[in-house]
Amino acid sequence: MPFFVPSLKSSRKYLPLSFELQTVEQLESVVYPLVDRPLSDDASFHQWIQDWNEVVCCVLEEMAKRYIDSTCDTRDEAKQKAYEFIIQSILPVFSLTTEKLHQKLLAFPGLSELEKKTEWHILIRNIRTATELFREENIPLQTEISTLAQQFGVINGEMSIEWEGQTLTLQQAARLMKNKDRSLRENAWRKMTERRLQDSQRLDDLMDQLLKRRHQEALQAGFENYAVYKFKELGRFDYTLQDCFTFHDSVEKVITPINQQLLQERAAILNLTRTRPWDLAVELYSDTPLHPFSNGKELADKGIEIFGLLSPDLGEMLNVLKTMGHLDLDSRQGKAPGGYNYPLAETGVPFIFMNAAGSDHDVATLMHEGGHAIHSLVTHSLPLQAFKETPSEIAELASMSMEFLTRKYWSVFYPNPRELNVALIEHLLDALSTVTWIATIDAFQHWMYTHPGHTSAQRDEAWRNLYYRFQGKFTDWTDLDKSLDKLWQKQLHLYEVPFYYIEYGFAQLGALAIWKKFQENPDQTISDYLNALRLGYTRTIPEVYAAAGIRFDFSHAYILELMEYGLAEYRKLATQLS
Repeated sequence: MPFFVPSLKSSRKYLPLSFELQTVEQLESVVYPLVDRPLSDDASFHQWIQDWNEVVCCVLEEMAKRYIDSTCDTRDEAKQKAYEFIIQSILPVFSLTTEKLHQKLLAFPGLSELEKKTEWHILIRNIRTATELFREENIPLQTEISTLAQQFGVINGEMSIEWEGQTLTLQQAARLMKNKDRSLRENAWRKMTERRLQDSQRLDDLMDQLLKRRHQEALQAGFENYAVYKFKELGRFDYTLQDCFTFHDSVEKVITPINQQLLQERAAILNLTRTRPWDLAVELYSDTPLHPFSNGKELADKGIEIFGLLSPDLGEMLNVLKTMGHLDLDSRQGKAPGGYNYPLAETGVPFIFMNAAGSDHDVATLMHEGGHAIHSLVTHSLPLQAFKETPSEIAELASMSMEFLTRKYWSVFYPNPRELNVALIEHLLDALSTVTWIATIDAFQHWMYTHPGHTSAQRDEAWRNLYYRFQGKFTDWTDLDKSLDKLWQKQLHLYEVPFYYIEYGFAQLGALAIWKKFQENPDQTISDYLNALRLGYTRTIPEVYAAAGIRFDFSHAYILELMEYGLAEYRKLATQLS
């Protein structure tokens, strides 16, 4: 039986089926009656919360559609303006009325009884925090910040290089880093880097503007800096700022030495004394770069097949996205960088956006975003949108674990056994090394936001020091100082979603733990994984991890255990190719 996702729009009771959010007046006409509605008993409260939920889903869906349109075509001014209208006109009113509704909820006499239920305790805790942080004077500032952040995608969407008579996006050109010809790699790397540096001043200026406004937002909310403010705004109740620094320390002491060892081995395999930046992505055990698919359609079809082999239900779920046209996978000019899965609150079927260029990395990215999509689909039936909006530590566990769970069936993309082993090695090496990059980015954000008013030169120096702290010094950046100093500018999260990054580190560790469990008991692991995802945000982060059969733990000992397991698995695969 095909997987079916009921649209919440068809079950509206408060909003008319014909209601489409196009103007501020339309929003006000449905939200202010909720602000004024009396709440006399439990029945009226629950009806009120359901009606409010309909409005929330409607607003989120409209914002999602316009964001998707704006990133799929950064050159279409009408689409950019349509998204800007949501940011600049709809969201300020929505934010103000949401605060009024929050206060109304917190004043409900039956609130203490509701809080005895775990899912309501989490929701109410989050609302109390949002109310504590809310400042009406921050609304126009947040609008400015969102509008500015959009420019990162526009700037990057313009970037391309000329290569052998073709115009390549930087995502397409990145495949050249896999080539065995070192001079070709260096030439391509320098072309891509030079193109990025052409816009380095624009990106520096954009970051300066964002930093200034975010710092002001924090001050107006009563915090000494944006780092402390954002930590609270993100609802990080299950760990502390100090835990982030402990994580940085664990990465530096445990993972950085392992990665330095792997870099030395990489250099030896490539007959080099030291690696250079253009040596870091070349496939070590293959004479030619892997080319697992030719276009987005093939990527989608093979991805659906893999999900189906893992579980027929999962294959049906991913196929729903394809059937509805919710997959935009190919890289092209005028398309924003990166990849994402964007939930559609009413429709229920999310949208996957990628910049695939035919590489093995694209396979892992589809598995990753597909994990997010499965998460969106299995939580769709939860009664409130707030129960579905999981913190990133849970959301990224869903996606990163799916990368590892699907590895068993990657032969769909790589029927040649040797190529399959090469792909599995490349994915595993990336997973083992990516945590140091995560720590670098997170530590850099902490530095930026705790040093307000710093100069561009000071920022670059801080970045360089942190880069060497976590990435080590085995890779040789001689004569490439500016390239290294501006390397942080490629990271979308710094511009668009500040402090959303350390979660990838926690989730990567969790994904390694789930993979280890899957190797021992596949069926039980899949069952536990899906049961954990179905919880949405009705349980705390440690409770969701426990439901998946793993620990939410970033101690030195636990990180070492998982890294050593991953390293041993890499050694097994490498031995088979020797």
